[in-house]
Amino acid sequence: MKSTSADRRSRLWAHLRRRGPMALLAGLSGLAGSFAVAGLTRNFVATPVNLWLVKATPGIVVTASIQLLGTLGETLAFVLSLGLAVGLLAAVALVGDALGTRVGGTPGAVFGTYFAGWAVTTLLVGAPFFALGAAVPMAAAVGLWRYAPHSKSPDRERRRIVVATAGFLGYLGLSAFVGLRLVRPETSVVTALPAVERDVIDSRLADARARSLDVDELGGLVTPVEQFYEIDIDAVNPNLNASKWDLRLTGAVERELTVTYGDLTDVTPEHRFVTLRCVGEPLNGQLMDNALWTGVPVSTFVEQARPTAEATHVMLRAADGYFEEFPIEAFEDGFLAYAMNGQLLPRKHGFPLRALIPGHWGEINVKWLTEIEFLGGPREGYWEKRGWHGTGPVSTVAKLHVVNHLPDGSIQVGGHAYAGVRGVQTVEVSTDGGETWTEARLSDPLPGDDVWRQWVYEYQASSPHEVVVRAVDGNGTVQTAVESPPFPMGATGWVRRRIEPRG
Repeated sequence: MKSTSADRRSRLWAHLRRRGPMALLAGLSGLAGSFAVAGLTRNFVATPVNLWLVKATPGIVVTASIQLLGTLGETLAFVLSLGLAVGLLAAVALVGDALGTRVGGTPGAVFGTYFAGWAVTTLLVGAPFFALGAAVPMAAAVGLWRYAPHSKSPDRERRRIVVATAGFLGYLGLSAFVGLRLVRPETSVVTALPAVERDVIDSRLADARARSLDVDELGGLVTPVEQFYEIDIDAVNPNLNASKWDLRLTGAVERELTVTYGDLTDVTPEHRFVTLRCVGEPLNGQLMDNALWTGVPVSTFVEQARPTAEATHVMLRAADGYFEEFPIEAFEDGFLAYAMNGQLLPRKHGFPLRALIPGHWGEINVKWLTEIEFLGGPREGYWEKRGWHGTGPVSTVAKLHVVNHLPDGSIQVGGHAYAGVRGVQTVEVSTDGGETWTEARLSDPLPGDDVWRQWVYEYQASSPHEVVVRAVDGNGTVQTAVESPPFPMGATGWVRRRIEPRG
C-alpha cells in the first residue's frame, strides 16, 4: 500500500514530537558552546545569522525600528538572531540524528549530529576550529538524550529530570561566563600613550572639567567613554588584531597606500575635542556626546597617496562591512582617531581606528576603518541604500535635558547645544511658549571648531508653562523652527517641554 501525503505528514509530526525536545536541547547546547569558545565575535554562530537578518530586513522596517525603538531595536534583532540560530542548529540536529540512525543506530546518530553541526557551523562562521564549539555540545546532547536511563518510578524520573535540568542550566551559565570574558581587542602591537601625551591629555580634560557648568543631572563637557553613545549595524562588533590590521588608501589616487598601526602611531599625535550626533536620534534625544580624541589628521596620509583631479568623493569602509560616501571637501579636515579621553579606543568605539569628519552626522564617522577609497563620482552608502540622507552637515540643536527646582523656588533648565563646525553663539530660552526670548548662560567654549556647549537658565514661575529652547550658531543663524522627524535627514525644530512649578 502506498503511503499518502497525509500519512507522511503524520509520521513527520510524530517524529518531531518524539525528537523535538532532543533537537531543541542540541540547538541550545550548540549555541552555548559556540559562545563559550568564540564570545561575541564573528566566529559566534549567531553572528552570521544576525548579519543576514540585518541585510534581509527592508529599509522601511529598519527606519521604523530606529525611530520607534532606538538602540532597543538592535537588541531585539540580536535576540531574534539567537532564536533563529537555535532553531537552525536544532534542525541540523534533527537531520544529523535521522541520517546517522539509519546508518549506525545511536552511535551513528551522535556522529551524524556532530558532523552535520560542524559542517553547517563551518559554512556560517568560516572557521572550522570554532565550529567545534557548536558541534561537540550538539552531539553530546543527542548522546545524553539517547543513552540516559529512564526509570519507571515517577519519583526517580522527576529527580533525574531535575538533576539534568540543573546541570544543563549550569552549562549555559558557565558558557555565558566564559564567553563574556573571552574577547578583548587584540592589542599585541599597541603601546601606552607616551607620558608627554598623557600630560597634555590630562591637562585638557582638567580644563574641560573646569569649564563645565555646575548643574545637577547635567553631564559635563566631556562624556565618559563608558557613557558615549554607540550605534552599529549589528550587535557583534569586530575584534581586530592591531598587528594584522591596516588601512588602505585606494581608488582615484596616484599611489595606493597601506598604513599599518605602527605607521599610524609613529606620527606625532594631535588631540581634538569633537562632538558626534546620530542622525537617527529624536530632536531631544540622548545620542549626542563629546570626547577628547587622539590621532592624526587624514591629510598626513592623503598627501602621500595624492588623490587625482578626478576624485570628487570619498568612500570609507569598515571591518564590519559598513560603508559611507560623501564629498571629498568634507574629508579634507578629517581626523583619524585611535584613542579617546586618554585611553585606546574601546572595541565598541572602533579599535584600532575610526574616522572623525568635522561637522557631519555620526553615520559618516566610520569605526573599525580599513579602507579610504577615492571616487570619481557619488555612490550610495550603507544608510543611503535604505533611504537615509545623513551625509550632509549636522543640523543646529539646543537640547533641554535638565529641569531642577531650586531651594529658593526658582526653576533651572539646562542642556547642551551643538551646531557642527559653525559653533554655538548663543542659546535662547522662552518660558511663554515662544512669544519672548532670553539668552541663557553658556559654558566657556572648548578648543576646537566641532564642539558642543552647555547652557543653563534660571527663572521664576508660579503656573504651568511651556519652555522652548533654540540655538544660534556662530554665523548668527537661528536654529530652524520647522519640525521634521529624524528620517531621512535628521530631526529639526525647537525643543519644547511643559513644566509644572512646585508649590
